[in-house]
Amino acid sequence: MKRTARAFWLNSPGAGEIREVTLPAPSEGEVLVRALYSGVSRGTETLVFRGGVPESQHAAMRAPFQEGDFPAPVKYGYLSVGEVEEGPADLVGRTVFCLYPHQTRYVVPVTAVTPVPENVPAERAILAGTVETAVNAAWDAAPLVGDRIAVVGGGMIGCSVAALLARFPGVRIQLVDADPARASVAKALGVDFALPRDALGECDLVVHASATEQGLARSLELLTPEGTVLELSWYGDRKVSLPLGEAFHSRRLVIRSSQVGTVSPARRSSRTYADRLALALELLADPALDALITGESAFEELPQVMPRLTSGEIPALCHRVRYGKSA
Repeated sequence: MKRTARAFWLNSPGAGEIREVTLPAPSEGEVLVRALYSGVSRGTETLVFRGGVPESQHAAMRAPFQEGDFPAPVKYGYLSVGEVEEGPADLVGRTVFCLYPHQTRYVVPVTAVTPVPENVPAERAILAGTVETAVNAAWDAAPLVGDRIAVVGGGMIGCSVAALLARFPGVRIQLVDADPARASVAKALGVDFALPRDALGECDLVVHASATEQGLARSLELLTPEGTVLELSWYGDRKVSLPLGEAFHSRRLVIRSSQVGTVSPARRSSRTYADRLALALELLADPALDALITGESAFEELPQVMPRLTSGEIPALCHRVRYGKSA
């Protein structure tokens, strides 16, 4: 029997469509997953949608189950939650997370899915990929009890990092963003908010996630002597100017990068990517993280919704895509 599914494809920059695709029967060691929800990470996916991935970054930006090549046609995405319909008996009927594009059903290796804990609703589990990145940032940041911390940039990653770092005992933490609307998200996450000009200084640690030159410069200004900026932003092929004169050297400031894709061997040598993702899903038991999901639409609406997300007509952190029961 021929198995089919529907997938969202970018045909050309700024224009997408839903295509019918043929599915193989799952073989030993594979699962068939019926999608329940997927997430649109506004920063990365709208960059892809408008054809803005630099040629030098085509390989680095590939998603695990991407089909096609940048700029288009391409099937892209990496935040999918679904139910296993076929596969090993211990997985059939389970809700799982997978780094798969927007598609109604798909066949992947068993190793590509991670079971979602029973206390984490499928609707929230689409955030697993984002929280997993935040876990890695927290491991790289290695905050201490009582640290004074700022997170500059209130996008999905910045908000997720702020939510995790706020759990450390005795820390003073602010989410800093130029958009005053982010104050309500910060409040829902239990984090103080400030506009850049009002942010508290003398920080031991600043996590920068705004992907702007101005944000990185402000991050340096917020540090105490010998403080550290942990850089999470990805700039593609853009060049960034920094004020490394003035008091940068005399204050012995530090700028350190955090790598999204791998765990630092020096810091967590015994932890794997799978460990990190499983931990992220456990952390998603916190309902406060629902604040990161700022909109929802049906899968069939994606060709109309993606241009509006890209233009900013639909403001979003993570936009949730809903699949019907007969997906």
